[in-house]
Order: sequence, then structure tokens, then C-alpha cells
Amino acid sequence: MDKPATIKDVAEMARVHAATASRALNPQTRDKVSPRTAARIVEAARALGYSPNSAARSLRTRTSSVVGVVIPDLRNPVFPPIVRGVEDALREAGYLALLGNTDGDAARERDLLATMRGQQLAGFILATSKRDSVPLGPDVSVVLVNRRTDAGDVPSVVADSSAGVHALVNLLIARGHTRIAHLAGPQDTSTGVERRRAFLDGLATRGLAPAGVEVCDAYSEQAGFDATHKLLAATSATAIVAGNDMIALGCYGALAELGLRCPEDVSVTGFNDMPFVDKQRPALTTVRIPHYDIGYEAARLLLERIATPSSPPKRLVLPVELIERNSVARVPLSDT
Repeated sequence: MDKPATIKDVAEMARVHAATASRALNPQTRDKVSPRTAARIVEAARALGYSPNSAARSLRTRTSSVVGVVIPDLRNPVFPPIVRGVEDALREAGYLALLGNTDGDAARERDLLATMRGQQLAGFILATSKRDSVPLGPDVSVVLVNRRTDAGDVPSVVADSSAGVHALVNLLIARGHTRIAHLAGPQDTSTGVERRRAFLDGLATRGLAPAGVEVCDAYSEQAGFDATHKLLAATSATAIVAGNDMIALGCYGALAELGLRCPEDVSVTGFNDMPFVDKQRPALTTVRIPHYDIGYEAARLLLERIATPSSPPKRLVLPVELIERNSVARVPLSDT
């Protein structure tokens, strides 16, 4: 069996001293090596399949080379590509991701974070944070993914919710819709508030009032199903802008139960473009977010935070793309 590559092997391939290779492969000391040399060393390590000795580093620094990644719902297809981005960025720097799922349960999240903190992890990437706070102390390196706090006091990477929702509203209006309703995400999350605000602003700029707004208690298919029933019991609408794709799928189910057709009777849009929504019937019109890039950039920000804990928190907002499919139709002539 071939022996695993060592730091000396990496140094020889990159034509540098072993100490230089070691510094380049450690995010906390990489800035001591020129970017060109560091890139050559990282490439050599990747080619040789070199993996830093995490146990040895842990003994030296009293921290681990493992990062806790906490998501709210493992069943939601939006998260695997985000986690993949996190893992790839961490692996390039010699770190591993430890994944935890909370199922949206606050008590489970507290227990999970307490257990992870007991392992002296290097830091955390959280997709579960609420608008008002982060469930970890100021002494812990944290980056929020797909969420952010109102205060902006924690580094975060999110998609541009406002631009995405405005694009959906403009599309529906262009198709002749004037009675447009919104199934909002939970209002204790930044995404829920930002998308609801963008929906109302988007209509107001076109001189329209919302046909109705119903707040979902979770980003789930069941929550979307329940909220659609409440919404359509109180108002009529020819189009519904759902807070995310899971809510939109719940909307599909409710419309079918009510004997309404999508998009002939009610057009529906989502947000996120999670895997497989193009296979739904009808294929869902939605906003595509850069899932992988969100995860990758979140890991990159965390590594920066670990290296320089006192640096100001960065808030990255990544661009989105409107994806038109079959769930939106021109408003029926009888409703114009």
C-alpha cells in the first residue's frame, strides 16, 4: 500500500521549504506566504492527496480542524448543494465539516450546539439563525448561511431576496396579473421578512395592493398547504408568490384539493430553485440562488474569521436568476 503523502512531499513538489508549505496549508498563517506561492502549494497538496494531520494540529492549538455546520431541515433539497460548497472550501484548507440537523426545533438546536461546542470545534456555519440573535457567544467564530441578523453583527452569505422577489412580481404583472398574493416565510427569519417586504414594495411601485398575505409558520410543504387554504378562504387571487419552493409545493397540493388548476386558475412561483422543482407538474417558476457558491463563500468567510477574529463582519449578497417555467400563465380573460 502506498504511504500517505507528507508535508515534505508537498514541499518538494512545490519547490519550497517544508515550513513554508505548512504555513500555506494553514488558514491561520497563509497570509505569511505570497499568494502565488500559496496557490502552488495548495495545488501540490491536492495533486498528492495530502491531508493535514488534524490530531497534531489540535494538540498544538487546542482547537480542532472541524467546523460545525447546522441546518434546519435535512429533507429540504436546498441544503445539500450548500453543504457541498462548504465541504469543498473547508477541505481545500484542511478542515472537515460536522453536519447537524435541527428539524426546526429550538431545543434540539440548543442541545446540538452545546454538544458541538464541547468538542472545541474551530467554528460554526449556521443556516438556522433568527433575525434577533445567534445562539452562540461572541467568543465563537460563526458565519450565517442563507440567513442574517438585523443588526448585521455576524458575518453572513445570502442570496439577493429583494431582487428575486421583484423579478417574480414584475413577471406576474407582465402576464396580466393584478390580484397577486403572498405566502410569506416565518417572520423571525431574515429571508421571511426580506421577501415579504420586497413583495409589498414590488407591488407598490406598480401601483398595486396585495390580494392577500398569509404567513407560514415554517419553510415546509405542510406549512404552505395550510397557509394556502387560509389565504384562499379569505381572498381570491390569480397568482401566488410563495416564500420558498417548499411552500410553493404545499400550495400545489392545496390548489388540487380545492379543485383549482395551476397555472390555468392560479399561477404559483417559488424561491431557491431547489433540485427537482423542474420535474414537478407544472414545472415551478422560481428564483435560482447560487447554492454551491453560498456554501463555499460561507466557509471562506469562516476561515477568514478564524484567522482574524477581530475583523469587521462581512455581509455577502450573491446575485440570483429568474427561472421561468410552466407554473405561471397569462391571467384568464375572465379575470381581467
